[in-house]
Amino acid sequence: MAFDYDAELRHLDPPFRAALGIGRADRVLDVGCGSGRTTRDAARTAADGHVLGVDVSKARIDEARELAAAEGLRNVAFDVADAQTRPFPAAAFDLVMSRFGTMFFTDPAAAFGNLARATKPGGRLVMMVWRERAANEWAGPLIDAVLGGAERPPADDSAFSLAGRESTHALLRAAGFGDVEFSEVSRRVWYGADVDAALEAVLQLRDPQQALARFTGADLVRARGRLRAELAARATPDGVQFDARAWIVVATR
Repeated sequence: MAFDYDAELRHLDPPFRAALGIGRADRVLDVGCGSGRTTRDAARTAADGHVLGVDVSKARIDEARELAAAEGLRNVAFDVADAQTRPFPAAAFDLVMSRFGTMFFTDPAAAFGNLARATKPGGRLVMMVWRERAANEWAGPLIDAVLGGAERPPADDSAFSLAGRESTHALLRAAGFGDVEFSEVSRRVWYGADVDAALEAVLQLRDPQQALARFTGADLVRARGRLRAELAARATPDGVQFDARAWIVVATR
């Protein structure tokens, strides 16, 4: 079973949707749309407009197209594309949106410059990005539990590349956006209805996989046991959940 990011982010979606402010006739670009949940939601709101979702994963885009067709949405399209380099039409979009899809650009300055050019004057950029690793239980304590006191290896912190307010503000201003505002979101991420489901889901994630890869034999069995115990400690009547911290960043072209 593939990891269900939409289920993981279910508690973070409401404040993100509220920040979007999509108009009925808006033209919208969804960056890093994955299987298109946020794109399809936007298309239902922009009933007289149009929404384009882009992602670098062909498999996710194929899934997004199938889901949109099944839902009968006619004002939505999906493309396999890197938003950093895709030549979007100039000033084509009223809104550029992204739910955790803008942190992984190899050249953020070029990427946000490209997105700014695609945004109409007066149009908006609205994105949700992770705050720093230490502020997120799913990124800190979860991995520490797997390691069991072993030294943490150098981390790939690309998921947290836009966590710094000052640096992200400067990046967006240089790209051509203004009126940059940050709103803190404190919600939980959801990994499964019970510990078994959560363990299956978490074992598909990169950081736990890399942490477990340091162990073999009996040490690996113990590491997996620590991971399971950490998930059990986070079990609630509504499933296994970890505290999460994010920014909603809003800027104007």
